[in-house]
Amino acid sequence: MIGEVRSFQKLVKRERAQLRQARVEQERLVAQRRAQKAHIEAQLGERRRLFASIKGQIAQLQAQEHSRQLALARQAKQRFQSQPINDTIIGASAATPEGAAVVPPSQYGGVVGVAMRYLGTPYVWGGSSPGGFDCSGFVAYVFGQVGVALPHYSGAQYGYGTAVPRDQLQPGDLVFFDGLGHVGIYIGGGQFVHAPHTGDVVKISSLSESWYASTYVGARRIG
Repeated sequence: MIGEVRSFQKLVKRERAQLRQARVEQERLVAQRRAQKAHIEAQLGERRRLFASIKGQIAQLQAQEHSRQLALARQAKQRFQSQPINDTIIGASAATPEGAAVVPPSQYGGVVGVAMRYLGTPYVWGGSSPGGFDCSGFVAYVFGQVGVALPHYSGAQYGYGTAVPRDQLQPGDLVFFDGLGHVGIYIGGGQFVHAPHTGDVVKISSLSESWYASTYVGARRIG
């Protein structure tokens, strides 16, 4: 009996030691999980702060772009109103260098005024109405308002009218970019109005902006 008691005591001691070891391991795992949770929460907090900062920057950039577009629109309208289309054509014709290609004067400078009404309209792929435009749909719709039927495809629109050298551009000319994958309407002053891409709106851009300058294909004068 004494031997059995001693054996039982040893067994109890061993079980107690294993329990203590298990408790220590459990506490270690709990501490590890707690640390992981704190780390994940810290990362999430940092990402939320970064996201909030990015949203703030995007909102600020959007506000700046909106203000810039309003200023460009005012300038374009003032230029358009202060210099009638006929004057623009006469001035441009007089400035054509001797021996340069003669291009018939623009008949549709008035489409600029039509196009400007739709500044801010959202880009919609395949769109061709004031509810949303893509680039060629915008051009086709605007010219349709003055009785000119153009196809809803920028590559096909390039086949209409007469080629125009860049130094003879007049308001109403079509300007093409990106291997005929994009088109806009020239409004004078080195600027054009267009429906750029998904997530953007009908806006005014400059021919000198890097992407447009590097991908410029040519221009056509409808008439």
